[in-house]
Amino acid sequence: MIKKLAWLLVCILLLVAGWFLYRKLARPIPRDASVATNWPAPVPAELPRSSPAPGNHPAEQPPAGTETKLEASPAEPVFVLRQGETLEFDANVTKLNSTVANLKIVAVEKRSAGGKASWHLQAFAHTENPYRMVFELDDQFDSYSDAESMTSLQYEMHLSERGQKVDSVQRMLPSLRDPAPDGASAARVLPGTRDPLGMLEYLRSVDWSRTPEVRSPVYDGHKLYDVRAVLLGKPAAVSVPAGNFNTIKIEIHVMDNGAEMKDAHFLLYLTNDAARLPVMMEAVLPVATARVELTKVK
Repeated sequence: MIKKLAWLLVCILLLVAGWFLYRKLARPIPRDASVATNWPAPVPAELPRSSPAPGNHPAEQPPAGTETKLEASPAEPVFVLRQGETLEFDANVTKLNSTVANLKIVAVEKRSAGGKASWHLQAFAHTENPYRMVFELDDQFDSYSDAESMTSLQYEMHLSERGQKVDSVQRMLPSLRDPAPDGASAARVLPGTRDPLGMLEYLRSVDWSRTPEVRSPVYDGHKLYDVRAVLLGKPAAVSVPAGNFNTIKIEIHVMDNGAEMKDAHFLLYLTNDAARLPVMMEAVLPVATARVELTKVK
């Protein structure tokens, strides 16, 4: 049970990676992973700031018959990801009443990928004592995502679990005509596909005052899913170790081959301001509620 909960807490932090890690427990770590790379090259000069990208779900488009004058209504402050932003979290399970894992997400820097601006995002997950005695986990995830749309260009998993180490590097290729690059595997995905880290940052960029629902294909390093995020209710106060925040609540639905996954219910709480900080994430399971809470912002 502890082993499953530790995995699941890592999942919540990476949002849509959750269902992958939770189900991954049933299969061994892959042994045919590629060698890690440092693609793409850093940009010597600061790139222009980009505005949040529009979603790819019809719900994000103005409904038929909407009058043009609605576009002039006041909008929420524009979210701009800050280079060097570091978010630290504690992961816990209500029934255990202690921290199971510590987690960190870093917006490392903007980089150039084939002449396009991209973000290098990282996430780190480590189980805490005494749970390391049951399930030792020291994982790193790297995402290279388009700076405007947060669609995935390359996704890397550097895993160290129960003494097994695996490095997997996958280039996202929406076209069958694109050849697999040297030093990385080719992941054939749908246009507009995001990885878990890119999806998190994309959800932060959405103007939830005008867009109650977004949808996106998400690739977790093994499988492609259809993810739907829905705004729930009015702003609510949330208290976490990092402080007290006024938040908006987003419900995450994960579709696998057209059927929604029923073994976990995911919720994301974002601050109701321009920073859109992910202050809390929850997974409600049949046996317990797993929660990730923000502890520090740098």
